[in-house]
Amino acid sequence: MSHVLEAEGVGVRFGGVRALDSVDLRLAAGEVCGLIGPNGAGKTTFFDVVSGIRRPDAGRVLLDGVDVTRRSPVWRARHGMRRTFQRQQLFGQLTVADNLLVAQEWRRGGADAERAGELLRACGLDTLCDAYAGTLPVGRARMVELARAAADRPRVLLLDEPASGMTAEERGLLAAAVRRLAEEDGCAVLLVEHNVAFVMELCSRVVVLDLGGVLAEGTPESVRADERVREAYLGAAPSAGPLPDQGSHT
Repeated sequence: MSHVLEAEGVGVRFGGVRALDSVDLRLAAGEVCGLIGPNGAGKTTFFDVVSGIRRPDAGRVLLDGVDVTRRSPVWRARHGMRRTFQRQQLFGQLTVADNLLVAQEWRRGGADAERAGELLRACGLDTLCDAYAGTLPVGRARMVELARAAADRPRVLLLDEPASGMTAEERGLLAAAVRRLAEEDGCAVLLVEHNVAFVMELCSRVVVLDLGGVLAEGTPESVRADERVREAYLGAAPSAGPLPDQGSHT
């Protein structure tokens, strides 16, 4: 299997604290993978390393086989990597449609109105094209972020808490849009999400971080059944109950 994104032995320290410890993760084109774990597990730190915001103390990151460990976030973006953040990063004084067009114009080839229209429809935003992004409720604003991140067909899409603040209906739209990006565009999607039920329904593979290391990896079914995962989330014996649907932001 050809991997679009590879993280090999990634380690990060904050003083004497080991935030990430020899983390390996590989992502194939067209795959939707969930990254979950209890508060403080290292999920956002891992995203920072992969997207180029933080340089690791150990290990490396490869994008389409190229070592990008020392490359800037802008370089990674120009070569097909996109990321959303827990805190919304929209251009609030631009319309929804213009948010997408701006995301396309910075790359060679200019805006693609047809592609923008397809994404707006897929994300349930076609009736909001002329609305100012800063006036939207949280759930719709997050859909705009997804559409903007996907506006010029990225190779890798990193989604940080994309379902936060969404209604059940909006989460359904989000899941359908992410599947479409993976299946039709071949985009490799890695998402951090505190809504475990959402992750288990959407993703074909789940990676669990705990205390900076990979605790478990596999299908949603195998991860749900893993006693170590239950203990890490609940802080108690596995018999204490099922995995929680909601967890803390990390």
